[in-house]
Parts: sequence; structure tokens; C-alpha cells
Amino acid sequence: MIITKTPFRMSFFGGGTDMESFFRENGGSVLSTTFDKYCYVNVRHLPRFFDYSTELSYSRTERVTAVEQIQHPAIRNAMKMLDMHEIRLTYEADLPARSGLGTSSSFAVGMLNAFYALKGKYADKKRLADEAIYLERELCQEEGGWQDQIAASFGGFNRINFNAEGYEVLPVIISPERKKQLNQNLMMYFTGFTRFSSEIQKANAAGREDKTAQLKEMLSMVDEAEKILTDKEASLDEFGRMLDYTWKLKRQTGAAVSTNSIDALYAVGMKAGALGGKLLGAGGGGFLIFYVQPDKQEAVRKAMKDLMHIPFAFEDGGTRVIHYTPETYVPQEG
Repeated sequence: MIITKTPFRMSFFGGGTDMESFFRENGGSVLSTTFDKYCYVNVRHLPRFFDYSTELSYSRTERVTAVEQIQHPAIRNAMKMLDMHEIRLTYEADLPARSGLGTSSSFAVGMLNAFYALKGKYADKKRLADEAIYLERELCQEEGGWQDQIAASFGGFNRINFNAEGYEVLPVIISPERKKQLNQNLMMYFTGFTRFSSEIQKANAAGREDKTAQLKEMLSMVDEAEKILTDKEASLDEFGRMLDYTWKLKRQTGAAVSTNSIDALYAVGMKAGALGGKLLGAGGGGFLIFYVQPDKQEAVRKAMKDLMHIPFAFEDGGTRVIHYTPETYVPQEG
């Protein structure tokens, strides 16, 4: 039996520039971190006592006799890609799916990590990220960028650069005290709305006017934001103000990014004293994050009392195998 633990991510700057259609031509960059909310994938070979050969448990349960019958596209395609058979897979998570935290990509990375471990093979972080991107974007034909799979695999607070050759992951070098202060100044709330990121991406792409100018400006903000973090003399509050600016830019990149309800919730947080914030992920729902100075946090907490507050801490581990019991598996003949 194998159990993997894979973190979710929050992206601060550069979201949208990780889309292949953009970065192959213009370059791309995101500033993001993983944090201490995880998805867990438990995988083992299914004993041969049943009238089905594969059992999957996620938001629904599937029991099938052939891989082709699996309804979940990522599981079906991953099992075909890595030649997996007779599997029992269970998925569970600390936060809901379809909520803007890269949950589907964290699952893809964690599942591939578990499959490799079950085969007795080691896959490094780069391989897991690359194969999760291939699985979601090519095999499953889901719209979206590359940052989620990379963040989930590598973990930590990183700048991820994209270009025609691929990508590179550069840890943001920041003192532990400053990192802790940034963490403490961020407040996350669940809006209660969930949606499929790929559908949001499709809806945004459908309004075909060119978003290149906004995306290029969002790309340039990654440099500025990184300078604020790494310059000990700079005020972290500027990071918060920049979040407000990048959120306003992001809203110009697609009609489905925000809704009247989300705009209203954001306005409440800002009025209560937040310096900035943004919706995490492709848009349309999920989690709002605010940058709030310590003396304003109680006021924001009161103003946002109707939403669930999610305390969190940054994490550095990325995907990992947390339980490993090897199994002897002999494929069935015929």
C-alpha cells in the first residue's frame, strides 16, 4: 500500500502567463507558494476476490472490470499511461475540489507519485510535474496552465519561469522572519462557490479579444513583487497593495474571472481594512485571500464573519510518499 501527501498552492502574481499559448511567445512567470492543506492518494492492488478489477473512491465510487470503463478522465488516462491494473485508489483532501487551489493538479501529481511507488520506482519532482502536465493538458485535453502541477510537485515558495524551452523553478530567498510575517498578514476565506477551472479557462478564452497587454503587465509585476519580498528594506505592505492591482488586471482578462457576488465580498474585505487581495485560481469562485496588517485583522474577521476563515501556514515539501509498504504483484495471464 502507498499513501502520498501533496500540497495545494496559492498563486500571487503572474497567473495566466503560465498558459502555453502565451509563454511560448512572450515568456511567463508566476510567484506562488504551497501551504499546509493537502490531498492524500491511497493506492494498492485490489485483491482478486471481487467481480470487478478496479475500485476508485473520490467524490463518487467506481467499480469497473476494465480501465477503459473508468469515468474519471485523469485516473483512466494515468492508469493507461503507466500501465496500471487491478487498483484500489482512494482520494481525500483537506479542502474541497474545484476551488481555485490547483486541487486537480495536486491530485494528478499525488496519483502519479503513488503509481510509481506501487511499481517500486522513484520519480523525481521534475518528472512528476512534467507527466502531470502531459496528463491533464494533452491526454485529458483540459484547458489551463502549467503552474499548478509544478507547484504541487516541487512545493515551497517559488518563482516559476516559463519559456519556449519549458520552465525553471527558482526558490524565493527570504528570511524566515519575513516569510512568517507575510504568512501572518494573509487571511484566506472560502467563498462557497466551486467550479471547474478548465470551464472557466474556456469561458475566458471565448471572449476572444486579445489579453496580451494585460498578461504582459501581470508578468512584469512578478519582478516587482519578488523585489519587495527579497529586499529587507522594502515594506511588505507594498506586496498587499500590488495584490489589489493585479486582481483588478486579472478581472480584465476574462468575463468569468469574477462575479458580482465575489466583487461584493472583495469590497467588504477592502472596506474593513485589507490592503489588497485576490481570488485564487482561474476565477469564478473558491478562495479569496487578503493581505491585512495585524491591527486591521479583527475588523476584517468581523466583516467577513459569514464566510469560513481558513488559517494556513506555508510549506516546503511538495508531494511525498508518507506510507510505503511494497506489494508483490503478478499480472493476470490472458
